[in-house]
Amino acid sequence: MAGAPMLAEPRPLFRASGTARLCIASQAPGTRAHGTGLTFNDASGDRLRAWMGMTRDEFYDVSRVAILPMGFCFPGLDAHGSDLPPRRECAPTWRARFFDLMPAIEFIVCIGSFAQAWHLGTERKRLMNETVSDWRRILQASRLPRVLPLPHPSWRNNAWLKRNLWFEQELLPVLQAEVRALLA
Repeated sequence: MAGAPMLAEPRPLFRASGTARLCIASQAPGTRAHGTGLTFNDASGDRLRAWMGMTRDEFYDVSRVAILPMGFCFPGLDAHGSDLPPRRECAPTWRARFFDLMPAIEFIVCIGSFAQAWHLGTERKRLMNETVSDWRRILQASRLPRVLPLPHPSWRNNAWLKRNLWFEQELLPVLQAEVRALLA
């Protein structure tokens, strides 16, 4: 099930442990993460940590927080300089194996449509905006691990954040409370 040749030297990036209770399910590492070897080591990571109410040390504490992208390696850039989507073969090959090794995961923060499609399946709406807007129902679904969908914390979503003030006012306090409870 091999895809096209990698556009960058493979450098799988993930953080996982058998004790982590919180999992951040993201898209794929970007150029900065690829270069530094650390996921969310950029402005998007700063915003995500602020959304979650976490310090950098808490965020990167692998004993408590797993970071498992849908694609482990930087997928390259498209003609417009934007990151390509995660490679299709990565999640089916590795995702279930990782979750089998992380039995303590209670809560998954699903960032972006690829992670939401994988973790929510038919619960996911057609558009990412619709899925994130349905966060209350998704969070209250009776399954473990529980899932909370988020948009990507990239600057590219600034306009979306300005149009959807409920995100900061209603969803983020719940996210922060969930994170605090898991880290306690």
